[in-house]
This record gives sequence, structure tokens and C-alpha cells, in this order.
Amino acid sequence: MSRKTTAPARVAVIGSGSWGTTFGKILADGGSDVTMWARRGEVARDITKNHRNQDYLPGVTLPSRMTAVTRLADAVAGVQHVFVAVPSQSLRDNLVELRPHLPADVSVVSLMKGVERSSGLRMSQVIEQTLEWDPARVAAASGPNLALEIAKEQPTAAVVSSQSLETAQAVALLARNSYFRTFVNTDVIGTEFGGVLKNLIAVAIGIVDGVGYGENTKASIITRGLVEMTDFSVALGAQPETLSGLAGLGDLIATCQSPLSRNNTAGRLLGQGYSFSSVVKQMQQTAEGLASVGPVLEIADSVGVSMPIVQQVKQVLEGTLDPKGIAPHLTTDSDEPQGERTSDDAKAAGGGAVWGALKRAFDQLRNGGGSAGSD
Repeated sequence: MSRKTTAPARVAVIGSGSWGTTFGKILADGGSDVTMWARRGEVARDITKNHRNQDYLPGVTLPSRMTAVTRLADAVAGVQHVFVAVPSQSLRDNLVELRPHLPADVSVVSLMKGVERSSGLRMSQVIEQTLEWDPARVAAASGPNLALEIAKEQPTAAVVSSQSLETAQAVALLARNSYFRTFVNTDVIGTEFGGVLKNLIAVAIGIVDGVGYGENTKASIITRGLVEMTDFSVALGAQPETLSGLAGLGDLIATCQSPLSRNNTAGRLLGQGYSFSSVVKQMQQTAEGLASVGPVLEIADSVGVSMPIVQQVKQVLEGTLDPKGIAPHLTTDSDEPQGERTSDDAKAAGGGAVWGALKRAFDQLRNGGGSAGSD
């Protein structure tokens, strides 16, 4: 009796930088046939002929299931899913180019962690608006996902979020293999803002690292940063549990502690005294956190959320605050004693919030999803 086999899924990844290429590898190692879109012909040839992307992932061998093209129409012809991994500030322009070629029934998945400067929209919102796409066929992937570590097949996990649980599950089934596990939720707001906001906290960590401050300072910023991330996201409709999961705390820890993090690196250069313009010139790849500071603070102001850490990062970027003076101001915006959470101020109660977030995150990893994965 013969066993019925299922044809491999055909998917496209738009963007062949380090993260786009790494996610293409994840999908190919999971059994999909992957077509990458690269703007530069030499990158496309390297992926297709040499099974390498030496410019962005030196030394990493790519699966034979991965090929690359330079024409968007060729990249998306006949695919069921399109994954988008371009710099957040160029997303809209790329989508305008993509739209005439996009099959009508595909799901579109954001791999980006940013906010559009001109509109303040999350990446999934830009996709929905520009493509005029049904939100039920749009998803976002996020988590502690440093590209080079994953490309070297070091085990990790991520979460895929969509308003449609069916869409999230379909995408998650593609993005799984022996070294990459994917959970699902339907909290797109929390999932995307977790990925955006941790970049800003990582810049702050990089700044104090560049100045030479130690682990106490960094631990204070990470824990208070998680509170800022949660308060901001919940004010905009997110579930607090999402921020204690892979897209929030998990991504925050990885990005803040790793020298592979572009946002951490950018912050470290700022802390060492380089100007914002000098840092941008030195960075070979986009540090999304630098572009998101302004839009995030504007949104925070509009919903009445205080973000002292992000505000101090903005002042360093603008050159109005010496990085050496950042530590005394990062963890509070007032000399008055404050509750550990915004809600604690109103209740005159303290404590427990950060430990609860940590516990939920560890439970999620240990038990296979927790609250964020059970939607």
C-alpha cells in the first residue's frame, strides 16, 4: 500500500538580507520550495548557483530548495505564501511594486520589526493598506531570532500571529524544522509591538554598554523596558501575556544581550561617542530601532503612556543628552517613588509584575506555548 505524499509548498521571500535569507532557509529546511527575491543580481546568483549569500550570511550553506531571482513577478508566480523581509521604511514602496504580480489568494507574512515613520502604522497594517489585503490573510512572525545563530541551526522558537488562527497555523506549519519551532497567537498588535519596542530597549542597552556601565544598569533597563513595552502595547489593544512571551520578553533578552544585534551595536557606538549620522554610516545593515524611536514616542504621547527609557534614547540620538548621563534617568521619569507597573501607581501597590512576566515566559518555553500560544 503506497503512502500518499503531499507536494511541497511553494513560497516566496521578498528580501535577501540576513533575516530574509535565514527565514528562507528555515522554510526550505521545513520542506518548502523557496524562491527568494533579491534586488541585486550578484546576490541572486550567489544564492542560486553557489547556495550561499556571502554578503549577509558568510560561511552558511543554503538548501538546494532555495533559488533567487531579481524580478518580483518571477518570485511570486504560483506561490501560496509570501514572506516579506525588507527594511520597514521601504516596505510601502516595495509593496507598490509587488502588488500587480501578487496572486489573489496568497497569505502575506511580515518578517519585519518596525513602525512606518510617516504614518505610525505597524508593518501588517502597511501590508493591509497598500495591498488592500484581507487582514485574515496577513500574518506577522516574531521572537528571539538573531539571524546568524539560526542560520547556523542553533535551536530557537518564534511566534506567528494573525487575526485568523487558521492563517497563523498554516504559516507556522511551514516555519518549523529540527532547529526552529513556531507557536501561534491571534494578538497581532502585541506580537508586532513586542518586536518593535525591544529594538528601542536594545539601543538603550547598547548605549550604557558603550559608556562602560555594568550588569546592574543593564538589568534595570531590561526589566523597566519590559514594563514600558507592556504598558504601551496594552494601551493600544494588545494582550499583556503576549509581551511576556517569545515576541516580547524572549526577543528582548536575545536582542539586548547579543553582539549580533544591530540595534545593540548601534547603541554601543552611540555610547562610545559617535554621532547618529556616523552610526548610520558605520552600520552595514538597517538597525530598525533607530527609525522607530520618533513614531513610537508620538504614539505613546497620544495614548498617555510614559516611556522614559525611549525618551532618553531619543535625546541621545538628537545629541541633546550625553550618553554618560543616561543611566540616572533611564529607569524613572520622576524623583517620586513609583509603583513597578503603571497600574501600581494608582493602587499604591508594588511588585510582582516582572517576576510574573519571567515566569510566564519560562512556562511558555517549557510547556509548549502558554497563554500566548493557546488562542
